[in-house]
Amino acid sequence: MARPELRSDDGGSFLESRDYARVRFAGDSGDGMQLTGTQFAASTALAQNDFATLPDYPAEIRAPVGTVYGVSSYSINFGSTEIFTSGDRADLLVVMNPAGLKTQIDDLRTGGLIIFDEGAFTDRNLTKAGYGSSPVDDGSLAPYQTLPINMTQLTLQAVEGYGLGRKNSLRCKNMWALGLVLWIFKRDRTSITDWLKKKFAAVPELAAANVAALNAGHAYGETAEIPEYFSTISMPPAALAPGEYRTATGIESLGLGLIAAAKLADLPLYFASYPITPASPLLHLLSRHKDQGVVTFHAEDEIAAVCSAIGASFSGCLAVTSSSGPGIALKTEAIGLAVAAELPLVVVNVQRGGPSTGLPTKTEQSDLLQAVYGRNGDTPLPVIAASNAQDCFECAIEAARLAIKYMTPVM
Repeated sequence: MARPELRSDDGGSFLESRDYARVRFAGDSGDGMQLTGTQFAASTALAQNDFATLPDYPAEIRAPVGTVYGVSSYSINFGSTEIFTSGDRADLLVVMNPAGLKTQIDDLRTGGLIIFDEGAFTDRNLTKAGYGSSPVDDGSLAPYQTLPINMTQLTLQAVEGYGLGRKNSLRCKNMWALGLVLWIFKRDRTSITDWLKKKFAAVPELAAANVAALNAGHAYGETAEIPEYFSTISMPPAALAPGEYRTATGIESLGLGLIAAAKLADLPLYFASYPITPASPLLHLLSRHKDQGVVTFHAEDEIAAVCSAIGASFSGCLAVTSSSGPGIALKTEAIGLAVAAELPLVVVNVQRGGPSTGLPTKTEQSDLLQAVYGRNGDTPLPVIAASNAQDCFECAIEAARLAIKYMTPVM
């Protein structure tokens, strides 16, 4: 086995601090970077480190394979101290192709480590990514430490006995990379192995192949003669407050907060909505809580949903409606009616990446401006914005409190 080389301008460890580390996975949108990142985040939670993540999806629906437009990345900032953001500059960058390197290299700190699949750095892929020459050979990576590994070949070797074919075998490459990163940070593979077996229970050979790739990546770290100054990182647990923890999205926190608000107000919860991305999951969640006295109404359109909620408010319910982007625009006139009638109403506006149906992942603030100003004249109402997923629970309760106390819609 060829010995990998690490280059560094200072000869030191690729981590400046062992209190925290910032890792980013990047590759083509078909390389499974989001799945890799979420599983590494799960292992981070089990290691009792605090962390924050940032999934970054390509804006295009399906960009040409190997181009910079199709790069998908997942960043995680984790450590033994309290973590507030996903971090700016990565300490470790794992890239599956030249396009991933091209788009992410500027976010790697000087002296940081790049682990890349040298099997994917072909002339064709370099051209697709816009490279005139290979960055591996032209000296442009000199400010960083590099660890070239032929992940393509090693993955194919690890799963060759499972009869998947080359295309499906290469889909296990992300698990090979994850296995190596788990070794770097001394993480246990058991939870991910169990997850793979459960996810691919209907296709056991696919589950076994992914587990084999995961173990092969981990074994590579153990057996390859990596230079001494590249060492594994043992990060102590964060000092978290004692208690029982669970994962929750913003929608889940919001839904539970609305149920709690209805209990605190001693009112039945009435939720009327029309499906629209990305607000639909709130309707799905609340419809499963009839045992908590929640009544949900799947309306025929946005206007019917908000008008139904206004009627429920008039009858004495804690009334809630939800939508996103253009749906909020359709509800505008009825929201003005609720202001004029002085009826409490909670309006959930799940912000999109951009106006109407466009610009996914290319963020801007038109939804916020619409929430604050997007109504007819003389119809002011309180607008509450959650700061994170956990805050959605408190915001739901506060929105209901303000709506009931001041007899007004609250966005």
